[in-house]
Amino acid sequence: MASLTQQQIQKFHKDGFLVLEQFFSAEECDSMRSQIQKIIAEMEVPPHCRTEFSTREEEQLQAQGSSDYFLTSGDKIRFFFEKGVLDGKGNFLIPKEKSVSKIGHALHAYDPVFKQITHSPKVQELGRKLGLERPVVVQSMYIFKQPGIGGEVTPHQDATFLHTEPLGRVLGFWIALEDATQENGCLWFIPGSHTNGITRRMVRAASGASTCVEFVGSEPAYDDKQFIPLPTSKGGLILIHGEVVHKSEQNSSESSRHAFTFHVMEAKGTTWSKENWLQPTPELPFPSLYT
Repeated sequence: MASLTQQQIQKFHKDGFLVLEQFFSAEECDSMRSQIQKIIAEMEVPPHCRTEFSTREEEQLQAQGSSDYFLTSGDKIRFFFEKGVLDGKGNFLIPKEKSVSKIGHALHAYDPVFKQITHSPKVQELGRKLGLERPVVVQSMYIFKQPGIGGEVTPHQDATFLHTEPLGRVLGFWIALEDATQENGCLWFIPGSHTNGITRRMVRAASGASTCVEFVGSEPAYDDKQFIPLPTSKGGLILIHGEVVHKSEQNSSESSRHAFTFHVMEAKGTTWSKENWLQPTPELPFPSLYT
């Protein structure tokens, strides 16, 4: 892959996103896909997904189980499922490899294949080209976007979930592991929408609250006409500014749209919000991107 040009860097600053086609080889993409198959083959369904709903109270406990499972997933490899793929007893209604919506949030730390990709020399070089001095990896996710049921991701800014002081210190790396098309749910962006800050934050709720996280602020109404689609070929990398508005539609096609994504924060002169759902732990402080 060619080195990042000055022109591309300017384009990234102007639009808030940048596509680098063929950044990763087909072999690298296939190694991630086969590794995730192994991880799914060994997957245990979490207990909170196996409880049968009956009363309101049990439903709340189930939701709390789900939320604890999510809130404590920052330093683990955990499984999140599409809606309606498990019956009341937690048995799969469809093949389990077709039921997973995403796997997060520490693949970059604990899985050798994903760790190698995250810290690959070309990613580190990209960080340096973008002027990152002390980048740390805060989270990673493997996203499946399953055929026919892969749900839409509504318009959002990553900084709503990964808040820093000052803003502008979070950068997403989004890797297409197979062709992402308009039919199977590619990403859509509003160019230039990263310059107006954020209007909404997801924060940890006060202890004892009925939910584990809550939203503060309001969600603006976005004009659908402002979004442009960004179809990306297998191996393409999209750089995503923490405040750029983006979304993806439901996958209505017959083919999946696998992606591996991770987020990096410039740690120099930056404070990670204590209210973020995701927190570094003694077991896993945010690792440096540079090795």
